[in-house]
Formats: sequence, C-alpha cells, structure tokens
Amino acid sequence: MSPSSIRPAQITKVLPESIALEIGFQPGDRLVKINGTAPRDLIDYQFLCSDEILELEVLDAEGETHLVEIEKDYDMDLGLEFESAIFDGLIQCNNRCPFCFIDQKPPGMRDTLYLKDDDYRLSFLYGSYLTLTNLPQREWTRIEQMRLSPLYVSVHATDPDIRTRLLKNPRAAEILDQLAWFQDRRLQIHAQVVVCPGINDGEQLTRTLTDLARFGGGEIPAVASAAVVPVGLTRFRPADDELMPVTPEKAREVIAQVEAMQETFRASLGSTFAWIADEWFLIAGRTVPPRSTYADFPQIDNGVGSIRQFIEQFEESADRLLPDRLPAAVATPRRLTWIVGNAVEVAFQTEIVPHLNAVDGLTIDLLPLNSDFWGQEISVTGVLTGSDVRSGLRDRLASAGDLGDALLMPTVMLKYGTSSFLDDVTVAEIEQEFGLPVLLASGTDDLIHNCLGLMDHISKRSVQVR
Repeated sequence: MSPSSIRPAQITKVLPESIALEIGFQPGDRLVKINGTAPRDLIDYQFLCSDEILELEVLDAEGETHLVEIEKDYDMDLGLEFESAIFDGLIQCNNRCPFCFIDQKPPGMRDTLYLKDDDYRLSFLYGSYLTLTNLPQREWTRIEQMRLSPLYVSVHATDPDIRTRLLKNPRAAEILDQLAWFQDRRLQIHAQVVVCPGINDGEQLTRTLTDLARFGGGEIPAVASAAVVPVGLTRFRPADDELMPVTPEKAREVIAQVEAMQETFRASLGSTFAWIADEWFLIAGRTVPPRSTYADFPQIDNGVGSIRQFIEQFEESADRLLPDRLPAAVATPRRLTWIVGNAVEVAFQTEIVPHLNAVDGLTIDLLPLNSDFWGQEISVTGVLTGSDVRSGLRDRLASAGDLGDALLMPTVMLKYGTSSFLDDVTVAEIEQEFGLPVLLASGTDDLIHNCLGLMDHISKRSVQVR
C-alpha cells in the first residue's frame, strides 16, 4: 500500500480525562503520522501508540500542521476515536455470492449501503466475516507478522467446486490450503457456513464440518469454532438465482444432522465446535436450547445463543439495577408497545414479558413483526425497516384501538449512530405519525429503565421474576 493512498485519520471524539484532551486535541483534527509512520488503520494506530515516547504529526481543522511530542506509560491509550477504522481505503469484495445481503437490497438506497467489504482488518477488529479470496500477498504477510488472530471467515463449503459455485470466484477453491496456512502459523479463525438448500446441505454440510474439524484440535486450533446459519433471502434478490428458502422441514433436518455431529466433536475435540444458529430453531418451530448448550457463546455474533443470552442479560440487569428484583407496583400505570422481530416472539413472550407485566400498573404489549419490506415471513429485529414498523403499528392500532403511552424499540433496528432505519424512515417520523414518544433501548439495562424509569415513583416492594 503506497503512503500516498493513506489519508490522515480524522478524529471524531476526544475522550474525557485522556492524554489527548489534556494536550488539546479536538474533533476535526487529523492524525497524519506517528513517529514518522502514517498509520494505515486502527491496528497500526494502536501498535504505533504503544510506545512510551511519541511524535505526532497533526493537521488541525484549519489545515495547519502541528508536531506534538508525548511521553506516557507504555500501552497507555491516547483517548482518540476516529471517523473510520480504515485510513487507506476498504478492501472490497469481488465475489458474487447470490445470497449476499448487499446484493439483495433494492435500488435507490444510499450508496454506503451497497459497499461490499472483504477486509481482514474489520474482521480482526469487529468480528465481521470475510472470504479470504480478495487478499493480496502483502496482506497475508501482514496478518502473519502482526499476529492478527482470530479472524472470522465465511467458508460455506470446503469442496472446491461447491465453494466456487457459491462465491463465483475461482480463488474460492483455495480454502483448505488457506486453513492449513493458519494452522502452520498457529493463527486462528472462526468459521461460518451459510446453508443453501440443494447446494451445500446434506452430504456437503457433513463434509464441510468434518473438514473444518480437522483443523479444530490441538493447543491452538486453527478453526476455533464453526457456525451453521440458514440462508437469508429477500424479495430483491436476482430472479435467476438458484437459491431456495429454508423450510421448517429443512430446518429440522439440519438441526438433527448438526446435533449428531456435535456429539462426535465433543468426543474427539472436547468441544461442541459446530454451533447451530438460533434461526434454525425458530424456523423449525422449536424453542431455543437452554443456557448450558452455548458454553461461552463463541459464535454469538452469528446469532448462536443470542436469544438465550438476551434473556440471561435481562435477569442480570434486573438483579443489578433493582436489588430486590423487579418492583411490585408502579405509582402511575403505564402501557408500552415493544416492537421486535417475530423471530424472538415465543422466547420473549414466555420468558421476559410476563416478568415485566407482573409489576402492578405496568403493561408491556409485545408487537412482533415480520419484514414485508424484505419479503420475509420470519425476521430478526435488526432487519425491520421504518415501513415495517409503520405498517405493524397501523395494524395494531386498527385492531386494539390504541398503542399505549409510548413505543419501545431496540436500537439494533437503526443504522449505527443515527436515528434512521435502513429505509431512511426516522424515529422522529414514527413519533409524529403516531403521536407517541419512542423509547430506544440498546440493551437490557435500557429496556428496564424505559419500562420503569418513566414512572413518577416506584414502590419499594419487590416481586420475584425467576
């Protein structure tokens, strides 16, 4: 990567009580070099800033250059946040996977929503998945030299022909050699297999998981875990693709197949190794497994155990925020409509809502929605759009007569750092149309605060919710 392609890193936030704040850094300043080296990304920044003595070249908002010398403790963070984790441009994806969610979006959305990355740095920093098909040799060398591990890799199939068919890239056939490369260097990956019925299911799925498990043993397994995920399709996908949706029958088949292999892996590897995403159980009409099934949630970002973890976190939040568990009563009766994807309906309706509704005066009406926008019958909360929410609220209003005192929405439905849904409908527009405040919850702490924090005062009596 030539130095000329590396842009100064724009600072968006200076953390309170940090070295950077003490020195006088401000949002809008741009970091050019650290000890004479222009950082390519957040990885370089963190590595270069670990030294005790730093000389920073900085451009202020007016374009004036400053040289800043800093002496600090080794590994002490400067307290800067940046516009992007990548300073020299994203490594983009040239695969043409028919199930790629980006290619299943309608035209006319904002440009950034169509940007396809296959960048190992985002994988290392944030756990996003890459295919390894778009890495030039210099990046493989950097992964080795900087020990960037674990990475998160979309495998899908280990049969060279099947993987090439899925990714539509001849380099996809190299996956087993690439896994051996990680093994030889004692580096790790977490793998995912998106199952497309009729293509990489059945015997191909068995082959893929068996091949991955060959790299799953030893002190430092090259493949630390594998997640089996159902293909997600939208109504905007190409009309001539070969994909079929996952049926309840197929979901039950895959669950049985992988559960049988899990027994083998536990015996041979001492680990479940291959994990089943929650969506399989929801499609199959089954309840998600108990907490003991998920170990330390190694594939949580793939939806493996996310529902069970949320329920567990809800109970922990109730314990922490309200030492006597949930209160027995609230002074002013309140009713909230809680909007979620219908994929979590059964779990939340049976394991969370009754506990909240046990508080006298508090009523939580769950509104589970599927996404008509994407053309899905079963939807996770994160894909719901503003138009889905509007439609669901109108239907509930027509059937129930009113929506209560406020609307409760998880922030996972919004584009990161904004108040807009994927279709650019805003929270403010929802509030204006329905005449109710929208309470945003980014986790279980927020959920409880929003349910109970609106009240004038809360009774000190308690109720058990286990």
